[in-house]
Parts: sequence; C-alpha cells; structure tokens
Amino acid sequence: MQDPSRTSSPKPSQAAASWLKTLATYRTPKVERSVFELLITLVPLVLLYGAALWSTTISYWLTLPICLVAAGFLVRMFLIQHDCSHGAFFKNKSTNDWIGRIIGVMTLTPYDTWQRSHLIHHGSHGNLDMRGVGDVHTLTVDEYNQLSAFGRFGYRLYRHPFVLFVLGPSFLFLLHHRLPIGLMRAGAQFWVSTMMTNLSILVIIATGVWMFGWLPFLVIYLSTICFAAMAGVWLFYVQHQFEDTVWESPEDWQLHEAALHGSSHYDLPPVLRWMTANIGIHHVHHLYSRIPFYRLHKVLKDHPELKWVRRITLWQSFKTARLKLWDTQKRRLVSFKDARRPVPA
Repeated sequence: MQDPSRTSSPKPSQAAASWLKTLATYRTPKVERSVFELLITLVPLVLLYGAALWSTTISYWLTLPICLVAAGFLVRMFLIQHDCSHGAFFKNKSTNDWIGRIIGVMTLTPYDTWQRSHLIHHGSHGNLDMRGVGDVHTLTVDEYNQLSAFGRFGYRLYRHPFVLFVLGPSFLFLLHHRLPIGLMRAGAQFWVSTMMTNLSILVIIATGVWMFGWLPFLVIYLSTICFAAMAGVWLFYVQHQFEDTVWESPEDWQLHEAALHGSSHYDLPPVLRWMTANIGIHHVHHLYSRIPFYRLHKVLKDHPELKWVRRITLWQSFKTARLKLWDTQKRRLVSFKDARRPVPA
C-alpha cells in the first residue's frame, strides 16, 4: 500500500519536516502519568521475580515461563529508560537522568554511555557514511562484494538469525555493555557511567546469590536478561531493517526524511503494543523523540494518515529477517540471493 504521506509534495524532506510543529504539541509529559507507568511496570516485574524464585522449589521448567513474562516487563523498563534518555519521560532533566541510571542497572545498560550512542543513532540514521554507532551493521551490495571470502563469511555469520537474534543479544547486554565501546576516548563520563553500572550489577548479583543461592538466582537473573535482550534486539532490528527503509549518501541524506520514512510503524497486537511501550510507532518517535511513549498512540489517533507510513504487521516483520544488504541501485534492502541477481537494463 502506498504511504498517503508521500503522495503529494515536491520534496519528501519537506513533507517530513512539516510534521514537526504538529508533533510538538504532544511533547509535554505528565508527571502523574509517568509515575503511574513506572509503577505498573516495576511492581509486576518485582512480583514476577518473586514468583520465579518460589517456582524454583517446584521445577525450573515452571521458572522459565515466568522469567519469559518477566522479560516482557524488563523490556518495558528499558523503554522507560529509553524515554528518559530523550528527556521525554519527566519534565526535569535531572529526574530523567537519575531514573534512567537506576533502570540502567536493572537492564545492564550504562545509561550515559547508551544515551550518547543512541542520540548519535537518531542524528545519523540513514546516512551511509555515518553507519557504525548504535545501529545494526549493514553493508551495501558493492561493499559486500569487495570483501575477501573470509570477510563475506564473517558478515554472513553476523547476519545469521541465530547469531543476530539469539547469541548476539546476550553478548551485547552481558559483555559488550561492560565497556564504553565506541566511546572509549570520548571522556571520563562514559567510563564512570559504565563502571558504576558494573559495580551496582555486581552488588546485586552478590546479594542475590548470598540470599537465594547461586543456582536459583542466576537461572532467574540470566534467563530474564537473555529473553529480554532477544526481544529488544528484534524490536530495534524491525524498526529500521525493512525492505523500503531509507539509506542515502551524505549529499542526498535528509534528517527528517530518514526519520519518518527510514523507521517503521510496527503495528503490533494491543498486548504487545502495551508491553513494548508503543516503541513500534517508531517513525513518529524518530521524527520527534521528545514525545512520551504513552502519547504516541494519540498522535496516530489524531492523524490517521501516519498509520500507513512504513507500516509492518507482526506477520510481515518475520520476513525482514532475510534482508541482509542495501542495494544502492534498487534502493532497498535485499537478501543475499536477491543481491546476486542482475539488475534489469
């Protein structure tokens, strides 16, 4: 289906930028609503951790499904942290930052470090010359063909679904986040953020093992983290790795065009939409990141034409896993198989 928002305008970048004034009216968070959203996420998460601990006295096969549900609430906590990083969850910057830092200990994600890389992602997504920070590593067809056989094997291995969505997420949250990768020389702030988060995590682990025993605690702790990590990486992947996303050379790249049309509207069922804090309305979020997640659905209700911009259903999203390379001639993401096919004259 053609996007209604792209049917009548001389320049797509003007169409995207023209939404800014409208979206600005949704940016102000409500403190009582933010506190409510935090509580209805944190309290069930704590109760689920308690239920998982109780279940270990019966069967660990009962523990794992409980951890899976808990992972959903942990994903939601991460998305509250995400809103804090944009200054969207509370009006006060300091409140956003400290709530984000506390949640970062729970999600194993150093807040200041992740915030910096994520804001770089927001300011550069879709620019072919600015890949590499806060994104899924993506090569063009030409770049892939210029690699050695070993290089192509490495890229294929990285983009394999089992590595990208199963092994990779656990590596990212358990190991990669333990150092300020990408910001090693960017200043002491990012080292402090990372090391203080690491220290807090160690205290939690040591306390949990001492109180509950190493096996019950680590099974619950690691299972929940790994399940949540897999869901989080999948969400991030689908939000930008779809067939008609936007990648441009620097001279043609437009920030607002890439934000609106290079991000998907991942139209999830209501339960999953709630659990993922409306992050599926990613095209609106990227265009105006200061909107609290609980107001994003109001944007679509008031402006239904935005519903159809880069809309992807849950079923359609599974097909994006085959997309591996950006074809600069066809201007779309393609599979390895499609990349080998000659372009028609």
